[in-house]
Amino acid sequence: MTIYPKLILDALATVRYPGTGKNLVEAGMVEDNIRIEGMKVSFSLLFEKPTDPFMKSVVKAAETAILTYVGKDVEIEGNITVKSTQAPRPEVGKLLPEVKNIVGISSGKGGVGKSTVSANLAVALAKLGYKVGLLDADVFGPSMPKMFQVEDARPYTEKVNGRELIIPVEKYGVKLLSMGFFVDPQQATLWRGGMASNALKQLIADVQWGDLDYFLIDLPPGTSDIHLTVVQTLAMTGAVVVSTPQAVALADARKGINMFTNEKVNVPILGLVENMAWFTPAELPENKYYIFGKEGVKKLAEEMNVPLLGQIPIVQSICESGDNGTPVALDEDSVTGRAFLSLAASMVRQVDRRNVEAAPTKIVEMH
Repeated sequence: MTIYPKLILDALATVRYPGTGKNLVEAGMVEDNIRIEGMKVSFSLLFEKPTDPFMKSVVKAAETAILTYVGKDVEIEGNITVKSTQAPRPEVGKLLPEVKNIVGISSGKGGVGKSTVSANLAVALAKLGYKVGLLDADVFGPSMPKMFQVEDARPYTEKVNGRELIIPVEKYGVKLLSMGFFVDPQQATLWRGGMASNALKQLIADVQWGDLDYFLIDLPPGTSDIHLTVVQTLAMTGAVVVSTPQAVALADARKGINMFTNEKVNVPILGLVENMAWFTPAELPENKYYIFGKEGVKKLAEEMNVPLLGQIPIVQSICESGDNGTPVALDEDSVTGRAFLSLAASMVRQVDRRNVEAAPTKIVEMH
């Protein structure tokens, strides 16, 4: 039996690519490199993205078609290579080369206002003149679209240096991306850990974040696969841990600190944020009521030998502003607005100090 390229192409024309409904030949997915050596056949199939979900099934269907329409004795299994027409994703460690500082915002437990702190810290940094990006990495409970009043936004992609990259949404001077833009907000996201981690990697690596001074990552509460994915994917500048003064929250915050400082993770703690530090009524701005305990996070910071970056009071406006999509940090004249600007300045000082300490020391020879 003699095998020639036309037989192979005719067989592949019976296989349709699920993404477009076109057959492999019509779709231009068969590279012009069919090699035939006796009964051994090999060639390459072209896919637009290296993460194409149909890749394995299409390769299997192509093998079956050749065995069915050309001959069952053809040696084809394992001889089909796959290529991507898109430029490859940069290697881990070389991601986000234009981003100067990457900071994770974490909390040991939910309900301590971590996402509120993340949103307002990002806005405060932008108001101080920095170029800021914010990634909502809470895959299962994204809240940033609502906090920035961009729930109806639908990010699009552009081709940049041979790669299809997602363009972040911009609001209040912050480049923003969240899984909430890509899932139905009315439905639960039922993903296993691996699926969530892969989705997060795409939101980090396949996005045109551009030149940023600060890239904030709003991490999910607790310690999980998501945290490990972030620290294994990016060279992080440090982490900020948010807690309320309550004893139960402080116990979980301590675990969060231990996770980052673990030798296998080794991410510096830039400092702690005491959220809901006290309640101040709008009509009595000088009064402080310590409804969750007094200075618990401050004492934890002293115990763990890490900086206390700021204390954020509770006022009614902070909840209303989050629900309305207008972060309270936009109002520099409010009590909480000033608190977040102070927090941002404090974090910048810690980042600068950490960068100086991490910089290689130059030895000057005396002549």
